[in-house]
Amino acid sequence: MQPDGIALSALPLPLILLDHDGRVTEVNILAQEALGKSKRRLLGLKLGDIFSPQTEVDELIRRLSPHSGVSSHQICIFSSRMPVSLHISWSEEGLSVLFVPESHRAEVDQHTKRHEMAEAVARIALEMAHEVKNPLAALRGATQWLSEQEMAASSREAVEQMMVGIDRIRDRIDNFLQVGPRASVQMEMTNIHTLIQDVIQHREGIHIGRVFDPSLPETLVHPARFRQALENLWQNAIEAAETRIEWQTRMAPLVHLPGHQGQVIEIAITNDGATIPAALQERLFEPFVTGKKRGSGLGLALVERVMVEHGGRVNMKSENGRTTLTLQLPVKSEENN
Repeated sequence: MQPDGIALSALPLPLILLDHDGRVTEVNILAQEALGKSKRRLLGLKLGDIFSPQTEVDELIRRLSPHSGVSSHQICIFSSRMPVSLHISWSEEGLSVLFVPESHRAEVDQHTKRHEMAEAVARIALEMAHEVKNPLAALRGATQWLSEQEMAASSREAVEQMMVGIDRIRDRIDNFLQVGPRASVQMEMTNIHTLIQDVIQHREGIHIGRVFDPSLPETLVHPARFRQALENLWQNAIEAAETRIEWQTRMAPLVHLPGHQGQVIEIAITNDGATIPAALQERLFEPFVTGKKRGSGLGLALVERVMVEHGGRVNMKSENGRTTLTLQLPVKSEENN
């Protein structure tokens, strides 16, 4: 059974429907964008008019049998020569063709890898809470008791150094636990602009721009947790910016998030600091990876974790002296959550 119109528009991948003669009968918006052609120009074309090499496309169709599917990674879009993964399936109504452009596939793989990393770090953080915090609390209590006893000045100095060291370890663990899982994340209908305004603080010499979409709907988030992610983005921008930071919000009708069929909000923060090296950009969402001389390297790992909790994702683009971090957040209400 082929998808209906609603399912077709909600599908987060480019899709082409064909009749049993192999001619296009329907395409979704993602397919039109990937192919660079409107639905009107695509209707009636054959698959070999859209993808190449034609011999490979013809061979795929030849191998197709009723109620089966075939795939190939050796296909290109005819007009742009962009490599794609192509999957064709047969149904009573006709053929369904799903394709994933190579650039999009790399992006999906990157997000999948980062989400898996976030989940792994969350499990480690949870284990650390059980294995380290309780013994550390006992050690601090014993050291506190020791500091209250009569002792020589040299011994007291040693005990004070012990207390400082214990507190430093505790703070480090507390920071790491921020990227851990939240057993009960209570979502509330929230105005995203209010959260952004709350984290913005005046900085001498830094111009702060705001380009907000006033039509942005409220959506379900965990206010404290999401604000923490925004604060981390703000702190990163403040430390990196030369003269300007800009916040921008907008609806993103062409963005599709896995497992979500509704609207998507984009929240972007841009600074005019030094360009981040490409090799480092790929790792900045990992715990303890940082491009700064000082810092824990946990700020963006927390942002990644919060977006996983909310069913969204975060992207980074840094080039020509501008770095932008973009949060893509699904719009949810209490009724459809």
